[in-house]
Amino acid sequence: MTLSDGARVLALRCEPKVNGLARHMSRESFEQLPGYAGLPDDVKDLEIAATVRHGVRLFLRRVTEPHPGPGGLRLFRERAAQRAEEGMPLHLLLRSHALGVYVLWQLLRETAEPGEEGALIELVDLLLRSHHSLVGAVAETYMDERSALEAEQRERRRSLIRGFLDGTLEPGRALLEQLGLDGPALVLAVVLEPSADAGAEPGDADQGGAEPGGPEPGNAVTIRRRMRRIQTVLDQGFGAELLFLFDAGAGRAVVPRGCEPPGDLAERLTRACGAEVRIAAVPAATPEAVPEASRTAVEILRVARTCGLPPGLHVLDDVLLEFHLSRPGPSSHRIAALLDPVAGRPELLRTLRTHLAQHQDRRLTAALLGLHPNTVDNRLAKLTELTGLDPSSPRGAALAIAALLLRDTAAGPDGASAAG
Repeated sequence: MTLSDGARVLALRCEPKVNGLARHMSRESFEQLPGYAGLPDDVKDLEIAATVRHGVRLFLRRVTEPHPGPGGLRLFRERAAQRAEEGMPLHLLLRSHALGVYVLWQLLRETAEPGEEGALIELVDLLLRSHHSLVGAVAETYMDERSALEAEQRERRRSLIRGFLDGTLEPGRALLEQLGLDGPALVLAVVLEPSADAGAEPGDADQGGAEPGGPEPGNAVTIRRRMRRIQTVLDQGFGAELLFLFDAGAGRAVVPRGCEPPGDLAERLTRACGAEVRIAAVPAATPEAVPEASRTAVEILRVARTCGLPPGLHVLDDVLLEFHLSRPGPSSHRIAALLDPVAGRPELLRTLRTHLAQHQDRRLTAALLGLHPNTVDNRLAKLTELTGLDPSSPRGAALAIAALLLRDTAAGPDGASAAG
């Protein structure tokens, strides 16, 4: 857009007033904005005044240079990033720019002489058309900087929580103050069941996805969304923002003050994410006991799943014997080796695991495995023949449970499922 000679003359008459206008804006006009009065004087007199001078001169330059070169908005972007880092609210930053446009319009109006109404309209038109580019650049840079800062803060907090839960960070006073812990706590471990349909969101049954009980499709976005919903339910259930850490469908959380979990917590979690959820709760008498409680909670989940307990809320008493039997010791390798003769017979291991989980009910075991009860009997007889373990006797059942748990412990999470 080419401006008239009259508009250029009016703009030139405003040039000598730029410094005074910058002082006026930074010290008087902006004082009416909420929160501005509390800014340091050097920020007002140096940074904000310099930005005003740059902006006004950039506008006046556009009168004679309709197509200025790149870089005119660089200072505004730099200042927006700086204000974001300092924590200035975005609304205050944008209000200052909007008010700056109004004060500049006042300067143009006061400088215009009779007969220059047309020139004044041209300059105001240019001012309003160029303002949206400035505001867009400022808002975009501010939001980008805030996102980057918040991502850094989240990652720093995650690292602190991870180190605290894993026991790699000493729970000193400074760390505990940052995490908001000063007494007893409740440690939670939570995991999405692998049989859950992780490929569909709640209400998306018609969209297809994994078959129930089938392999998990590994939709990372869906899993993250579900874990965030779990975090929201936990925060609401305990009435506080918990220290929550999750990775790939499994998470750990610390509840300050050691609150008891709501009785329907597992049901709430399942409803929220549309998948079965298993959760373990272990109290920690002091912050220093949290890492051990975290390891215990994770182990409770593994033992509960291995023993065939249905998804839900578990505590140590639910798996007390099995937890004890799964602890490594001098005899562990010999007990685990009792099942070596059937290591290549996954159908026998699966039948044994299901049979023990169903309290040695042959008909229920058969129904769950899709077999005839006689087939269950034949498989268990074959297992007894090969291993010498008789799961129908109390001692044989205890040894079989211990062997399964110890083999799972040695194999790790993946080995547990592979073993049937």
